[in-house]
Amino acid sequence: MFSKETYIQRRQTLKQKVGSGLILLLGNDESGMNYKDNVYPFRQDSTFLYYFGLDTASIHAVIDIDNDQEIIFGDELTIDDIVWTGYQEPLVEKAAKIGVTQVKPLSSISSYLRDVQNRKQEVHFLPPYRGEHTLQLQEWLQIAPAEATQHASVKLIKAIVSMRSYKSAEEIAEIEKAVNTSIDMHLDFIRTTRPGMTEKAIAGKLQSIAIAQGGDISYPIILTVNGETLHTHARDRIIHDGQMALCDAGAETAMHYCGDLTRTIPAGKQFSSIQKEMYEIVLDAQVSAIEACKPGVLFKDVHALASTKLLEGLKSVGIIKGDLQEALANDVHTLFFQCGLGHMMGLDVHDMENLGEQYVGYTDDLIKGTTFGWKSLRLGRALEPGFVITVEPGLYFIPTLIDRWKAENKLWQFIDYGKLEQFRDFTGIRVEDNLVITEAGNRVLGKELVKDVGGIEALRG
Repeated sequence: MFSKETYIQRRQTLKQKVGSGLILLLGNDESGMNYKDNVYPFRQDSTFLYYFGLDTASIHAVIDIDNDQEIIFGDELTIDDIVWTGYQEPLVEKAAKIGVTQVKPLSSISSYLRDVQNRKQEVHFLPPYRGEHTLQLQEWLQIAPAEATQHASVKLIKAIVSMRSYKSAEEIAEIEKAVNTSIDMHLDFIRTTRPGMTEKAIAGKLQSIAIAQGGDISYPIILTVNGETLHTHARDRIIHDGQMALCDAGAETAMHYCGDLTRTIPAGKQFSSIQKEMYEIVLDAQVSAIEACKPGVLFKDVHALASTKLLEGLKSVGIIKGDLQEALANDVHTLFFQCGLGHMMGLDVHDMENLGEQYVGYTDDLIKGTTFGWKSLRLGRALEPGFVITVEPGLYFIPTLIDRWKAENKLWQFIDYGKLEQFRDFTGIRVEDNLVITEAGNRVLGKELVKDVGGIEALRG
């Protein structure tokens, strides 16, 4: 954990921003894989971690703003528990480390919240993303499961976003630790991947690196020879010479801060000439986008810049024709670049996504797009110092999508479908780095991770 003072100050700031009422922050429970005691790896709720720091299952917390109280609800281990887990630090001692002096049994939270409601005190809570949260809200606050999200506190959401968006120096140091572990994973991927290996065998080795360095992966590893599919997780598919392999993988530290990187490599020692040409189109878009990331710049505009660079490269190989700005205005780029350029990153790999992308990545004056391609841009707002973001352009040749556009002759004035047919089975390329926005511009996080063609081929050789 961070220091006691960090959590005390965070909660004090939150109280000031929300102003009145009672804040209910739900922690996560263990979740059984195939029976109750055979559980998935535990992951605490990120907002709970941000304000209370306790990585313990089945505890919840309230911040009573009106009465200036902070309480953790949870149970101490019994001797039956200790037989299986060994001695654990008592919950009351854990709470003291983050400046909370009141700890009550979990069974008492229901009556406590009933009293809160009886005195007509407003209860602020976040949109539930787990089934047990929805059921707890139903039991404790009498909110029907179907209505839980709409009753979530917008005031609380906005207050949390206004804090978690700006990473402190100690948070950036922890994120950079995660990024450096992620880089170790990718260096191993670049150096050791060989034709004849399976995607799953490579991914398993990469996850072991994250675990060995004290954490785990921050999301299931995307490792595939079908890079045109945005989120294809590792399968038993064998990698063959002449293909490309795309690896999107990140580590999470023991404190649950994330890294999120992507590299695309030749399965053999070198890219083919056309693979190299297309790779350098993506890399040029990524480098240009990173250079454009500065305070005050709309990330939506950086996305448009990267999209223009991709179209420019595709025009150079004859797939795209006509005026590029007009092509961009008609969303031609979405045939090849369907996702967003990047997103916030921190305690969540898509930071605070459970709070709602409109609140996290946009503002009241900037509404998230709803059209194909743009609706997947999680971040559009003006960048500010302290934001930690990803920058990850790509080219994705999706046969099904190509067939649909071609059947409609869609945007024929910008697309040479005859030329495009030659790239139908090209697959996809993505290059991704993580950066922090600074007063002067930005800084790419972590130690160096090669991404130029020459450097990648040198490691492959």
